[in-house]
Amino acid sequence: MEDDWVDLYAAEGEETGTKEETVTSSAKGSKLERFLEDVKLKHHYKEKLSMSTILQIDTKAMTDKPVNSKTDVAWYFLKRLMMANVTARKMAYASVSDPDSAKSSTELNFDDLLASSNSDTLNPLDIITALFLCSDGFVQQELSLKMSMCQFAVPLLLPNCDTNQCTLMLWALRDIVKKYRPKSLSESKGFREERIVHSEIPMISFVRLGECSLSKSEILNKLLSNSQQYHDTFVHHNMQCGDCPRTISNGLAEITWYLPCGNKNIDIFDEPVAVVNLHGDIACFETQYALLCQVSSAVFVFFDNFNLDYSLLRKTPQKDKIHLVVDQKNRHFNLEMLKIVATKLSLNKSRIIVKTKTKNDADFVDDLRESLTSVIEKTTTKTAIEQIAGIALNLGINVDEDKDECQRAKENANALSGNINDIVKFKAKQLPLQGQTWKDLTSLEKEEFRLRKVGTQSIEHYKSTLRVQKEKLRAKQNSHDMSNAMLCFINAISSPGIERSFFLKWLRINLDNLSHDKLSDLREQYKRKCNDPENKEEIKEIDKQLSNSSLGTEHFFREMGQIYEASVSLPENDPSRQQLQHLPRLCAQLLLDGFPLELVDGDASNIPLRWVSDVLAQLHDLVSPNNKILVVTVLGVQSTGKSTLLNTMFGVQFAVSSGRCTRGAFMLLIRISEDLKASLKCDFIVIIDTEGLKSPELAQLDDSHEHDNELATLVVGLSDITIINIAMENSTEMKDILQIVVHAFLRMKEVGKKPKCQFVHQNVSDVSAHDKNLRDRKLLLQQLNEMTQAAAKMERKEKYKSFTDVMDYDPDTGNWYIPGLWNGNPPMAPVNAGYSEAVYELKKNVMHILENRATPANNIVEFREWITSLWNAVKHENFIFSFRNSLVADAYMRLCTEYNKWEWEFKKAMHVWSANAETRIKNASQEHEDIEKLLTDLKNLACTELTMWETKLLNNLSEYFKEKDGHVYLVEQYKQEFENCIKSLGNVLQNTVLTELGAAASVIHGQAELDRVKEKHTKEIEDRVCKLIKNCRKRRAKMTEKELDREFDQMWEKTLNELKFCKLKPVDIFSNVEYHLRQNLKDKGCTYEELSKKSLEKCGLEPYEYTVEGKFKQIKHQFCKFVNYDDYVTRAQKLSKRIIADCQQLVTDKVDRKNNYHDTHIQEILHYIDDSLHEEKMEKDFEISLKQHICANAARQFQKMNNDFLSENDPYRCLNKNKDKFCADFKDLFNERDQCQKKAEEFTEQCLRGAVEDFIKRSLGLDIIDEMLKCHEFSTRVVFQYTILEDLLEKESFDDYLEYTRAYENYVKEWILNKIYSRSSAVFEFEKQHIQSCVLSINEAVNKAKEGTSENIQIFVKDICKELKDKFSISKEALDTFMVLNNADKESFARWLIESVNEMGQSLPNKLKTDIKTKLRSLHVKPQNVLFDRVIGCGKQCPFCHSPCDAGGSAHTEHWASLHRSRALGGRTWEDSKKLITDICSSAVDSDIRFKSAATNYEWHPYKTYREIYPDWKIASDPSLEASDYWKYVLVKFNDKFAEAYKAEPADIPQTWRSIDKEMARESIRKAFAIPKYAIKLKKDFSILKRLAQQRICVTK
Repeated sequence: MEDDWVDLYAAEGEETGTKEETVTSSAKGSKLERFLEDVKLKHHYKEKLSMSTILQIDTKAMTDKPVNSKTDVAWYFLKRLMMANVTARKMAYASVSDPDSAKSSTELNFDDLLASSNSDTLNPLDIITALFLCSDGFVQQELSLKMSMCQFAVPLLLPNCDTNQCTLMLWALRDIVKKYRPKSLSESKGFREERIVHSEIPMISFVRLGECSLSKSEILNKLLSNSQQYHDTFVHHNMQCGDCPRTISNGLAEITWYLPCGNKNIDIFDEPVAVVNLHGDIACFETQYALLCQVSSAVFVFFDNFNLDYSLLRKTPQKDKIHLVVDQKNRHFNLEMLKIVATKLSLNKSRIIVKTKTKNDADFVDDLRESLTSVIEKTTTKTAIEQIAGIALNLGINVDEDKDECQRAKENANALSGNINDIVKFKAKQLPLQGQTWKDLTSLEKEEFRLRKVGTQSIEHYKSTLRVQKEKLRAKQNSHDMSNAMLCFINAISSPGIERSFFLKWLRINLDNLSHDKLSDLREQYKRKCNDPENKEEIKEIDKQLSNSSLGTEHFFREMGQIYEASVSLPENDPSRQQLQHLPRLCAQLLLDGFPLELVDGDASNIPLRWVSDVLAQLHDLVSPNNKILVVTVLGVQSTGKSTLLNTMFGVQFAVSSGRCTRGAFMLLIRISEDLKASLKCDFIVIIDTEGLKSPELAQLDDSHEHDNELATLVVGLSDITIINIAMENSTEMKDILQIVVHAFLRMKEVGKKPKCQFVHQNVSDVSAHDKNLRDRKLLLQQLNEMTQAAAKMERKEKYKSFTDVMDYDPDTGNWYIPGLWNGNPPMAPVNAGYSEAVYELKKNVMHILENRATPANNIVEFREWITSLWNAVKHENFIFSFRNSLVADAYMRLCTEYNKWEWEFKKAMHVWSANAETRIKNASQEHEDIEKLLTDLKNLACTELTMWETKLLNNLSEYFKEKDGHVYLVEQYKQEFENCIKSLGNVLQNTVLTELGAAASVIHGQAELDRVKEKHTKEIEDRVCKLIKNCRKRRAKMTEKELDREFDQMWEKTLNELKFCKLKPVDIFSNVEYHLRQNLKDKGCTYEELSKKSLEKCGLEPYEYTVEGKFKQIKHQFCKFVNYDDYVTRAQKLSKRIIADCQQLVTDKVDRKNNYHDTHIQEILHYIDDSLHEEKMEKDFEISLKQHICANAARQFQKMNNDFLSENDPYRCLNKNKDKFCADFKDLFNERDQCQKKAEEFTEQCLRGAVEDFIKRSLGLDIIDEMLKCHEFSTRVVFQYTILEDLLEKESFDDYLEYTRAYENYVKEWILNKIYSRSSAVFEFEKQHIQSCVLSINEAVNKAKEGTSENIQIFVKDICKELKDKFSISKEALDTFMVLNNADKESFARWLIESVNEMGQSLPNKLKTDIKTKLRSLHVKPQNVLFDRVIGCGKQCPFCHSPCDAGGSAHTEHWASLHRSRALGGRTWEDSKKLITDICSSAVDSDIRFKSAATNYEWHPYKTYREIYPDWKIASDPSLEASDYWKYVLVKFNDKFAEAYKAEPADIPQTWRSIDKEMARESIRKAFAIPKYAIKLKKDFSILKRLAQQRICVTK
């Protein structure tokens, strides 16, 4: 039907003649068809306009484009009427004129002055008739209702000028409900409220015979309007376009009602009366006239021309009802003829009203009123419109209800409601699931989260007890068979679309009628009791009766929801459950058809989450892929017109029980037209209507404030824009409302949602209101700021000081002033035109805000997730808002994934840069560069490179938050944290790189002197060998090998004896280390005496154990050990164990490099210890003893490293090591052998192979990390935690669980290593690739050196080394040794070198093929350490259960864990029973129980205020009761083994824990870590494919 709506208003500009007799039109067809074609309604004559079509929001509904053609008129009227605008019937339009004609418009033309101005306009009655003819029954009802609100007369008999048939509009009038106060109730101030079709009141009809000089409709308007307020109820000749001849509306009978208000100074009639106005000559519409005569108390006939045939009046059986209305001014008036007519019609004086020439309109109207008053007082004919149907059918008049689908629906509705005699008993018997059982379930649900009554018992046992009670209540619900009423209801709403809609409307009508009488009495009691605050219990009882006595369609839907919710607790294969699986889809279809869905049950103050969630899931399936929604909500005090505001804005009608304000919250779906979807970027607008805050009824109840906060938080959280209605005079009450609203906005700010708000001030009518209320707006902002500060203090978010900190709010554009709804005194007052116009402007502004929003629209699935997570959050304590949401979690995970990629890119780039810089430093000595200058240059370059990367990452982060997709806006509060992480990372890398550069330069400095000594000795040996060769050759005798060896040995011994060898002195490492340790501790305020208590040499000889001095402290420690408390000593021991292990790894890494000791080594270790102790708040004696222990151990290992280095680099030893090589070279040179092949192999083996292996060690670690990062488990910390726990679950090994809970970091390190081991084939493949790359680089260097002009082999080799200097670091010692006694031919050497290098490339992979563990230890960059740092994050653990922190980055300010666990898994026991404690800290923080620890000095402290003790930790309450099922399952399975490991008694396992199976445990961690199901499926699919591939390989082999 969307296309229908577009088609209705698509074309413009066709013109229709408007005379009654003939129609001038180019179109062919009947009069009606031609008219409908002209106004573009012809298509809808068969395909009727539906509610979903007319409520659809399109661009035309949001613009003020003037009406400029006939095709606009119907749309204009419909648009204005749906907003209850009393100007809707003003249908004049300005045709688009010819520009040439406009030039002469100022010229005087008398013909133009006298020309008709209405020749091209349409009569409003024709448009109304056309729209009613082209609308379905539900649109007709809506049109009638809106016309009635505007005090327009509504169609009673609708003509069809083609068929000459008319239709009684009974169904169209059924939705009109009127309130009035007859004279009999004026004293008691009571009123009557009834559906107008049921009202048995006098009906007075007004008709005309022939042409009349008086305007019947205008006279009636004056008749029904009092002197203070005139209103055009009927369209008349002197209205705009009223003088246009009617085309299709002749024969239209309109009805209106005069209803008294009980004020004799205002009321025209004391009793209600219906007034019918038949348009057209009754001579042409005898059937309509006949019906009106039968059902009316009187028929007033306007009759001027007595020459006409008036036999119709004479033949009327009800002649006694006829009153003549005559105008003496009419040219046909004849007194004699009037006497004749009066005689024949038996009229007396009172039944003839003559407007004499001397009587003005006012006097004439007074006469008419007297006559009507007389009729009303005397009549006995009081016919309800409903009763007219039978008479109409007898006269051949159609009745709009007389359709098969409508009648079937009526029968079904009557069958359902017809047997309801006592509403309370009916609900108890037929709707049993939503009564006290549902309310008890609600209380239990909230208690599960709030734990207010836990007392001294175990939380988990208490929660288990609550869950058992819930299961019993669900079982009780399931024990009920589906009642006959619900069977009937579900069958009826399962019928085809239109019949289903009729059924629901009939049912609502019937139920409202049933509820009305009972509720009226209870409301009066309520009113009386509310005046006395002492009547709280009585008010509760009346509220209960009100709830029980109210019965509407929402109760049946609520029961349907409860039936479904109860069935979900049954096993999946249970037939009862399977039979009800279609219910959510049924409700989703109704939602799509325009029926509201109850989100919050107002009676129980709860959401049936599974029901609502499944309905929305089905809705998502029905509309996908067009599933984007925007949400508009209204909040405010009860009975201030919130629902009316929404109804006026969007033309909707929220269904509520008769006589009650909205309770709870209802949502309704409105389509967006195709032309507006592109700009709004959504497919539907969701409207949420809520019950009023500060309800007078609920205010008397204890939990009313809590209820208001829950509701406000929910709807603000769901909204894209919230309209806050503050139409009240009570400033105290206004402050309460603002505080509730501000709390809601503050909470949404914290979770990343940024709903907009608009404040609406109602009943402000002055045109200067906006300017005059400037001071009030400033006052409002001041109050909002005060409320924000108060709310922030309650929510513990003191950083928010003003309302604008919480949301983007401008007092000038965020406030709207709307006049009162009624223009005058109801019930006869029409809707105020100013109200409609102001609401329309508000609507346009709302749509403009939605169009320009910064955040993307949610889809229906995401909206469902928000409902679930928000409601679970508000179920916690009153103001301590605990929130978790899979959308926020997903957005946070995406951010972490991106950040981790950037972080690794940064780290990898700096690793590569640093390795290349170190290579340059090592090669500097060969190039005779100034090391100090090179170091300075490299440090400057490093800072530039670091700054460039840091800027790049900050830009990446900034660009990421500009994206529209991925719900980025939900995690904007973390932006600053990640900026800090990037800056922190830059600082860490800068320190690391500069330290490494300094250390590398220091090593080269230390090596330089040794290299000079070695070079000098080598040169001396070379000279002596050359002399020996000359001497041997002078003998001119052929010498044998033995003789040459003897000559060489003699020369060697002599030379060594002559050379001076200085013994290299080892460094006193202990003295150096002690010096740096003292300097480190001196900066922290430690005295010399404290450091001198124990010599460093005596430290570190035994395993470290921290002890405390003093008997009291020792006894306290022993007691804590006994009850498994982590006291200070235990914590210190655990901390020291971790730091010692990490420092040992640092020392091992240094020793494995086989370089000489440098002071930076111990400085790095001390710096690491300081970082590890930074936030631990440890005592000074612990820090001193720990550092002494670590430094002593390090000193011993560094001393050995220094000794080994000196031994390895001793010049005498090095020279002797090369004796055989020198001897061989001597013999080759003496015998003039070709050395090319030998020297090529020697150069490859002694120089290149070591450089290649060193390059591989520097590069392979980065490749392994890149490979491992392809694994999904290393993408973010949260995913890693999930993978570890899932792996543990698969293995189900107690030892693994114990290691995980006791030594988390060790377990993770081992797990990562095993993961790398599993990829060993990839590691060896990377190694091969690097070898091939190195071979290629060397060969390219050789070929490039060959192109040079090197004169000898030495220069040629140096050229090769120069080409390779950026990639390889070639040992200077090896190179110097190779250069000695080398006279190889360049060309031949180059050829043999390439061959030798290629051979190395073939053989090296096998030579390097050691086990993966050894290989990892030899790498410069340890992949296991980098991966560990990546997934361990800050390394902090929950102070209660030791779950690891999952926050992204390393510089976050707040720690949190996705999943907390039972304290039993950490060995915590009860003091008296020594049984393991089952309580979980994420539950404890909601309760009133207390804890004590070392941080509290073992004083009891409430869990609720744990942040006073641990301010850096945020422990969110469990988002669901299944959140910790994983660890519950583990404890149940290994309870006895954990008890044995901790030397305790097994925990008392709550009953409900035993029903948790492995799959439930797996699902709980999936939800806790917000891992999408598709990700798990992909992982499984990948595993299957991998396994199949491996099987295939095995088969192939």
